[in-house]
Amino acid sequence: MKVTVDGVPTVARPGQTVAAALIERGQTSWRDTRIGGRPRGLFCGIGVCFDCLVVVNGVPDVRACQRVLADGDEIRTQRGAEL
Repeated sequence: MKVTVDGVPTVARPGQTVAAALIERGQTSWRDTRIGGRPRGLFCGIGVCFDCLVVVNGVPDVRACQRVLADGDEIRTQRGAEL
């Protein structure tokens, strides 16, 4: 299945979470903190810490560790809070 990450076509597997697909492509951070701009990625992996937030299909603050990919999803790294 095909998705895009920051505009780059990426192949993902059915049932894979956004976080798993990003890690598989070698990406370890996909969000910056609002204060300080520090890189964040997968931390707890169970949806508790909210460190793995991304924008999916234009919707901000999606937990990458919880969201299962769908064919055609557009993933964008998140800069700070995009509420």
